[in-house]
Amino acid sequence: MSFAEQLTRLQAFLDADELHDEALDYVAAHGYLTALSICSESVPEREWIDALFAEEPHYADAAQREEIESTLLALKAHIARQLASDEEFELPCDLDLGEEPDDSDLRGWCIGFMEGVFLREAAWFETAEEEVSEMLLPIMVGSGLFDDQPEFADIAADANLMDDMIVQIPEALTALYLLCNAPDEKPAILKPRHH
Repeated sequence: MSFAEQLTRLQAFLDADELHDEALDYVAAHGYLTALSICSESVPEREWIDALFAEEPHYADAAQREEIESTLLALKAHIARQLASDEEFELPCDLDLGEEPDDSDLRGWCIGFMEGVFLREAAWFETAEEEVSEMLLPIMVGSGLFDDQPEFADIAADANLMDDMIVQIPEALTALYLLCNAPDEKPAILKPRHH
């Protein structure tokens, strides 16, 4: 079975209604795996797989479980390779929150990403809290999880500013990846500006 076929089957499994309410759907799972691929501290497989599903899914049999879990691992490895390459990172959804942000795939992706961050929050912020916070901002804004905080509410109220931030997500991911995994190679946006 090709990787594309495996992903199609994974997507059908994750997007099915049978999973726990708090389980991540395919797009959110992609965001979650992206965060795990960027984080400088590696999270044990069993821990992140269990957290992704919130509770054990009802697999048809051991073979299905093996297929779903191995496809999740393959997708995570694929995402890590994409992040490490020089190409711009591609999200599995449009960079647009649309008319109904809460129903958009991008919001789901951003929420999934933040779930991945929350799994090892200390590791994200231990070395360069300010830079990491700055780079996470577009994703935090996209997730809508922080809209009750005044500064986020202000951004959410400004459609143009929202759009400007959302389109920065792929760039922010690359910068975060470099910062967390190759700290000696500071991404350009962090280099001190010479006046």
